[in-house]
Amino acid sequence: MTTEPNRREILHAIGGSVGAGALFGRASVGTAGARTTESWPQFGYDVANSGHAPGNTGPEGPIGERWGFDAGRVFGSPAVVHGIVYVASRFGTVYALNAVDGTELWSVEVGTDGHPELHLYGSPAVGDETVYVAEAIPGRDVGSVYALDAATGDELWQFVDVGEVSSPPTVADGTVYVGSDDWNVYALDAEDGSEHWRFETGGWVQTAPAVVGDTVYVGGWDVYALDATDGTERWRARPGAPDYTAPAVVDDGVYVGCDDGNVYALDAADGSERWRFETIDEVSTSPAVADGTVYVGSHDFGVYAIDAGTGDERWRVSTGGKVYSSPSVVDETVYVGSHDGNVYGLDASDGTERWRFPIGDEVYSSPAVADGSVYVGAYDDSAPSVYALGRGSDAGNEGRIESVLDRFDGPETAVGLGALAVGGGYAAYRRFSRGEGDGDPSGE
Repeated sequence: MTTEPNRREILHAIGGSVGAGALFGRASVGTAGARTTESWPQFGYDVANSGHAPGNTGPEGPIGERWGFDAGRVFGSPAVVHGIVYVASRFGTVYALNAVDGTELWSVEVGTDGHPELHLYGSPAVGDETVYVAEAIPGRDVGSVYALDAATGDELWQFVDVGEVSSPPTVADGTVYVGSDDWNVYALDAEDGSEHWRFETGGWVQTAPAVVGDTVYVGGWDVYALDATDGTERWRARPGAPDYTAPAVVDDGVYVGCDDGNVYALDAADGSERWRFETIDEVSTSPAVADGTVYVGSHDFGVYAIDAGTGDERWRVSTGGKVYSSPSVVDETVYVGSHDGNVYGLDASDGTERWRFPIGDEVYSSPAVADGSVYVGAYDDSAPSVYALGRGSDAGNEGRIESVLDRFDGPETAVGLGALAVGGGYAAYRRFSRGEGDGDPSGE
């Protein structure tokens, strides 16, 4: 069984030996997979954090492991662009992998002054042949945002005037938006990293901003709507307890999960509450919204489908552990990981389980789905921590299931220390840091 993550590691709402190069040094450059039109460029798929990729395709038939790669504890969502899978490791290394076979194309080790405690919590974002990642050095209130050449991993720029950054970057219209533990939201020029503006909130911002039109929506202690041009506040809302997930903004609605166990629908124009839906425990995953339905996971082990217009429950499916992984929706299938060590494929219409695949350890990563494959990270430093799942034989799954069962003594033995929905909220970290308990939904 892997060592439990510490409280900071659990904040984040991603086979074979890996040779990381020197600081921003290229370890090796291989050949990318075929360039395709399907992609998953950042957390939540698009700049609205919708989690829905209507033009992408997921796997059909029996699901098997296409390949696994040992990146060492991956919390965030992989990004997939032009046949390359980009992954940020907890241990401070960014990897570019061939989407077809998982071979390493390049890897770079980022770091502030070479500090050994550097962590990469959030998902990478890819835009205009550039990979954007953010770092945090726990306890030092130090972090940076980096831009790397997507083809080689070479550093293009570094923005250092920022605190610990756990928020996944969001790239929209030539601007990188990112939150920080210094309570600010930053807007940086995507080309050179210069600061356009910063906005001070009322607390940590550890979730991925959403950008729709000329408005930036942010989840933190409150939910904010900011002018994308200059960062001025348009509205803020706190419909329940503080601590909200990354917002998904779809059809004039802002959908967020909350530490108080509710999912909220707010009006995108003024932040007024449209409805709230109560689960049994904390909601630290960012909702996905597709075809009039909101999909979200909860610490009560459940995955929910909620009517986006009314807030009524359409269905609920129980997994074997808390759900920190933000759902993704492709091909009328909901893809989501659970703390029980499985990745699930659920029918979007009624929640019927189409398949599950045990990857061997807790899943905090939100799946990225493109070109008939599911790419997902795992919290595991002794086995592959990045998986590509696709159509294949179930052969070999029985042994993997037994391996997973060996790791778990009950429905969920690991202490849920935080919301590694990686952009999805990080509510459980707050709960842990307040010294509250964390167990099964009954509270026993």
